[in-house]
Amino acid sequence: MTKFLVTGSTGQVGRPATEALRATGAEVVGLTRRGGPGAVAADLVSGQGLTGALAGVDTVVHLAAGNNKRDLPMMRNLTTAAAEAGIKHLVMVSIVGCDRVPLGFYRQRVELEEIALASGVPLTIQRATQFHSLVEQVFTAQRFLPVVFGPDWPYQPIAMQEVGARMAELATGAPQGRADDIGGPVRQTVRELHAIWKRVTGSKRRGVIFKPPGKMSAAFAAGYHLAPGSSYGQQMFEQYLQAR
Repeated sequence: MTKFLVTGSTGQVGRPATEALRATGAEVVGLTRRGGPGAVAADLVSGQGLTGALAGVDTVVHLAAGNNKRDLPMMRNLTTAAAEAGIKHLVMVSIVGCDRVPLGFYRQRVELEEIALASGVPLTIQRATQFHSLVEQVFTAQRFLPVVFGPDWPYQPIAMQEVGARMAELATGAPQGRADDIGGPVRQTVRELHAIWKRVTGSKRRGVIFKPPGKMSAAFAAGYHLAPGSSYGQQMFEQYLQAR
């Protein structure tokens, strides 16, 4: 039987991925810094404990992320240890358009992909569009302002639970290299998303939609961060907010 290790197993994507894998009857172990029930302890940043954590593991689902510079040493340590342990499949999540949008955080996602690819570990990279929670934060982060500012870009937000389920699905299959991008069920403008947010939350603050200058803004406006083809996600942004 295949043994799975999920990094970031207590996170908002890692938890549903872990639950989906366990629902198949597979042996699944989480990886956290402190360990605990159903999890082993290891430090991805320093690499301490990784060799022991990977013992007997066949497939790693990498969902731990600090969304900062620590993600790079985490990926280097994990892929080095995975190669030494003979891991048969590494599944990782990335961002749609990270190679086309000139944003520092996106460039870092590309670097993470390159580290994983260079490791020689058979892998699957799943790029996804922005999470519902990120779109929500665009509005809630401005709670002390009299109006809500928003860039004139389209979005295709997706539920983190659906991304987690997709990662579990990929983990049970063969390595694909780069899997088809996934996104939410619909593409919507910031104006439309703000209107939904106002209606569900009861906010009275007016939205001010503007066009930021620069190449990064032009890339977002062109939709490079949107998933081509048919949609994958089912949960709408309004449903996410209502569930919250």
